[in-house]
Amino acid sequence: MVTYADRINSLPPYLFAAIDKARAESIKKGVDVINLSIGDPDLPTPPHIVEAMKKSLDNPARHRYPSYEGMLSFRKAAAQWYKKTMNVDLDPENEVLTLIGSKEGIAHIPLAFLNPGDTSLVPSPGYPVYNIGSILADGKPYMMPLLAENDFLPDLDAIPAHIAKIAKLMFINYPNNPTSAIASIKFFEEVVDFANENGIIVIHDNAYSEMTFDGYKAPSFLNVSGAKDVGIEVHSLSKTYNMTGWRLGFAVGNSDILAGLGKVKSNVDSGAFEAVQEAGIAALLGPQDCVRETNLVYRERRDALLAGLKSLGLPVKPPKATFYVWAHVNGSSSEFAKMLLEKAGIVATPGVGFGESGEGYVRFALTQSVDRINEAVERMRKLDI
Repeated sequence: MVTYADRINSLPPYLFAAIDKARAESIKKGVDVINLSIGDPDLPTPPHIVEAMKKSLDNPARHRYPSYEGMLSFRKAAAQWYKKTMNVDLDPENEVLTLIGSKEGIAHIPLAFLNPGDTSLVPSPGYPVYNIGSILADGKPYMMPLLAENDFLPDLDAIPAHIAKIAKLMFINYPNNPTSAIASIKFFEEVVDFANENGIIVIHDNAYSEMTFDGYKAPSFLNVSGAKDVGIEVHSLSKTYNMTGWRLGFAVGNSDILAGLGKVKSNVDSGAFEAVQEAGIAALLGPQDCVRETNLVYRERRDALLAGLKSLGLPVKPPKATFYVWAHVNGSSSEFAKMLLEKAGIVATPGVGFGESGEGYVRFALTQSVDRINEAVERMRKLDI
């Protein structure tokens, strides 16, 4: 008989794996499913990035083991991109670390800094890996509720003093998944002060910084004075450049924190494929028209879905960033999502799957065409929701 470790038994079912299974079952039954759940861009990777990959594949040197910390040329490109995009100065040699996608880095960070029983501060609702990574490190996640009345920002003053004093890590994520909320420099300043007062390492997941609308510009956590003393920022090429399957990201900021993460990575992986890193250089240093064009597509989809949901009586706030719409629903979010799938062939993500404080909401991803989004709205209309 196979017996799983306690840490595995304590994990909740991975949200998106469960959704994929339900979607596959519906497709087997012949249902024309409209998938508005997982944040996987349907738009193609820009051609100049693909061409860079093709060219790199012809270089035999790229087929060998890569360096653990990533090619210096890629790290330099990431530092240049951060300076141009975020106005943040970085030393590419010790303040940039290449990741095999940001998810990998986020999952490994707790292994570097949590001893068994140590506390991490985790947003609820939030990207499930913050919680799961902490559990796999035998840590104890303390949930910070993200509530509408606080603009989906954690109330730092509501964290009990004894919890704050023992916490080792804090995860934050703005622009936010799943709520699409945004944060100000003032909030980041409060986080830096809180971290300094309590000796906490801050991990800011900034994967959606470039997915913005209506003239909004998302700040970097590292724009705040002293942020680099207490934390790092994790970034990804997945959403910005439609490279989810390529698995490439990077972490920047405090060199000691990055060194700890690097020690974990050097023992559990062999670095990102160098041909993918060269494609990443083309993405970061090449023309950025593709990012602006992608955002125009998502803005059109956002506006179509917002108009449709409002016509159905579902309260929604127009997001200024991310490609998600966070909609309030009556009753159980799981039952609402189940009804959408079973009666309308629409896959949406129940908010409770992101944490207890996500109950009462459903997340829609803007990863279908306007025509399909409009069709989804018409299917919902027939349900009289």
